[in-house]
Amino acid sequence: MLAYTIRRIILTLPVLLGVSVVCFALVHISPGDPLISILPADASVDLQERLRVLYGFDRSYAEQFLLWLSRAMQGDLGTSIATGRSVTTEVMRAVGNTLMLASVATVIGFVLGSLFGFVAGYFANSPVDKAASAAAVFGVSVPHYWLGMVLVIIFSAQLGWLPAAGAGPGGSGQWRLDLEHLSYMILPAITMSVIPMGIIARTVRALVSEILAQEFVIGLRARGLSEWGVFLHVVKNAAPTALAVMGIQLGYLLGGSILIETVFSWPGTGMLLNSAIFQRDLPLLQGTILVLALFFVVLNLIVDVMQSALDPRIKR
Repeated sequence: MLAYTIRRIILTLPVLLGVSVVCFALVHISPGDPLISILPADASVDLQERLRVLYGFDRSYAEQFLLWLSRAMQGDLGTSIATGRSVTTEVMRAVGNTLMLASVATVIGFVLGSLFGFVAGYFANSPVDKAASAAAVFGVSVPHYWLGMVLVIIFSAQLGWLPAAGAGPGGSGQWRLDLEHLSYMILPAITMSVIPMGIIARTVRALVSEILAQEFVIGLRARGLSEWGVFLHVVKNAAPTALAVMGIQLGYLLGGSILIETVFSWPGTGMLLNSAIFQRDLPLLQGTILVLALFFVVLNLIVDVMQSALDPRIKR
C-alpha cells in the first residue's frame, strides 16, 4: 500500500508541472493588456513602462513563467493588479468558502444519488426504477444557474424562508459555522448538488444492476445469505467506482461553481474568477486557476489511494 501511494505521488509531480504550464499559457494567450484596468486613459508612456516592469510584463514569457513558478512554490502568487492585495490571501479566503459549499453539495449529491441508484438498481425496470432514473436525468440535464434562480424566486422572493444571496448577514464575505450563516448555504448547496446527484445515481444504478447479475451474488443467495448480507457485498463492490465519481464531482464543483456563486453572490473562487476575468487581473486569475487545478489533482490522488484501499485489485 505504501509503495503504491509513493508511486502515485511521484506520477502526480509531472501532472502538476503540466498544469502550471497550461495555466500560465492559457491566461497569457488571451487578448488584451492587463494594465488597462488600472491605467487612466491619459497615462503617459513612462508610467505604462514602469508598471510593466513592476509586474514583470517586460520579460519574455519563459522568464515570466519561471519567476511565477518559483514564487508560487514558495506560496507567493503575486499581487492583484486591481486591488493591490496579496493573491494568496485573496485566493485562500475564497477557496475556503468554495470548499465548504462544494463539500456540503457533494455530500448531499452523494447521499441522494447513492440512494436513488441503489433503489433503481435493485428494482430494475420497475416503476421505482423509472422514477429514480427520471430524477437522475433531471439532475444531469437541468441548468444549475436556472435552477438557482428558480429557487431564489420561490424560497426567497415569494415565501421569504431563506436568504437569497451572500454568505452571511450584512453581505458577509466569510462563512462561519452557526445557524445564522447556515441558512445562507442551503439554496446554493442544494442547487450545486443536483448535477453530482444525477451523475452518481446513474453510475450507481448501472453498477448495482451489473453486480446483482453476476454469479457470485447467485451463489451467496444459494448459500442462504440474507438480503442484508448480499446488500453489503454489493456495496463493497460498488464503493470504489462510486467513490471515484464522488471525488471527480467534488473537483468539478470546486472549479465549475462560477455561475452558481454569481447567482447567489457567494464569496468563493467562482466570484473571484468572475471578477479577475472582467478586470483582466492576470496574477489573480493565474493564482485562482492554479490553486483550483492543484486541488483537483490532489483530490484525484486521494481518491486513487482510497480506491486501492477498498479494492486491492486496483494496485495490480
